[in-house]
Amino acid sequence: MTLDVIRKSIINDSANSSFTKKGWVPVYTANEDARILIIGQAPGHIAQESTVPWNDKSGDNLRTWMNINRDTFYDKAKIALVPMDFYFPGSKEHGDMPPRKDFAAKWHPKILACMTHIKLTILIGQYAQTHYLEENRKETLTKTVRAYKDYLPEYFPLVHPSPRNNIWQKKNPWFKEDVLPNLQKVVIKALW
Repeated sequence: MTLDVIRKSIINDSANSSFTKKGWVPVYTANEDARILIIGQAPGHIAQESTVPWNDKSGDNLRTWMNINRDTFYDKAKIALVPMDFYFPGSKEHGDMPPRKDFAAKWHPKILACMTHIKLTILIGQYAQTHYLEENRKETLTKTVRAYKDYLPEYFPLVHPSPRNNIWQKKNPWFKEDVLPNLQKVVIKALW
């Protein structure tokens, strides 16, 4: 199955019909040549409206963390952006709703099977880490991120780059001092 066929299948899936009726398209990028895979939660409302993943302040922060520019980030032959759900799930009182639980299990294996050149998978947030690290993740997100070296070279766990996590970053100075410089090194190595 090709990536184009998979995208059409996602759009035509009855589980996604409410989104399709709104005129929404799945928000993700995937290319057979991609070397880095970024798995986050689900697109926010800005990303859904623009149809561009990470097209918000969180994306700006993530690009800064990775030390790459916007052109490199959106170069599909270099970086694939495949969240746990490809549609904006809606909002709740303190942020967005979580991605649907069965979505990644249904679509990720098909997409990942087409991308055989991935050297590094960046797992952003609790949902991606729970799904991919399973019993190997630590008891908290903070401990998982702090133990990032345990998951290399395949995975690199991160907190969400939302501006809401600035308080978390202030409480955990090791993140900027240790994690981000090493993230930048492995990103450069995977890209080139």
